[in-house]
This record gives sequence, structure tokens and C-alpha cells, in this order.
Amino acid sequence: MISKMEHVAIMVKDMDQTIQFYSEIFGFKVRLRGRKPDREMAFIFLPSQKNMEIELIQEFDTSNQYNENGIVNHLAFTVENIDTTISFLKGNNITFLSDEIKSTLEGGRMILFRGPNQELLQLVERLKQ
Repeated sequence: MISKMEHVAIMVKDMDQTIQFYSEIFGFKVRLRGRKPDREMAFIFLPSQKNMEIELIQEFDTSNQYNENGIVNHLAFTVENIDTTISFLKGNNITFLSDEIKSTLEGGRMILFRGPNQELLQLVERLKQ
């Protein structure tokens, strides 16, 4: 039986740039960072949600080509106020895929943008009840 969601892994082109992006923009912390002969890996987490991580993987073997579409479709982040968050991100030179905030299936609001490796990222403001 599955007890919790462990982590989401994304392939990255530049580990230092990716860690800096997630740390400075979203407040992630590095729990573990290490190397093997063919790759570097890092596990990052939000202090407010320590039991869910993102695994970052940078391949050193050039025969393992980076695929922008990859297996992971997107990473979603819950925000309290999507308008405030969008303003903050725009102030950090983040460009959104649309100028329009869209509705979620549950009636909340969402918008998409890309991270430093062209990974698709989503902000979600849940419906307030």
C-alpha cells in the first residue's frame, strides 16, 4: 500500500543553476547532493513540506540525451495568492505561458510557466471554502 508521495524527478542541464532557481525563487532547501560517475543528483524540499521532495538529475554521459518533453509533465505548487505570486515571479524575470489565469477543475485558479530546464511548472490557488 502506498503511504505517501515520495518525490518527483526531473532531468536538469545545469545542477547549480537549477538549485539556485528553486532555492531563491521558491525557498527550497537541499537535503542531499551527490555524484556518481555518470550523473549528479540532488534532493530538494520545502521546509513547510519536508516529506515531499524533488529529485534533480544531471546526466554526464552525452549519449543520454536530455529530452525537454521527458516523462514528467509538470510540477505543481500550491500558493495562497496567485496574483501576488505572479507579481513576485515577474519581478524575477519569469515569463508565463499565458497572460490569463485559468480555472482549475475544482474551481481554483492556475497558470503555467517554465523553469530553467524548460520543465513545465504550475501555480495553483485552491478554491477557498
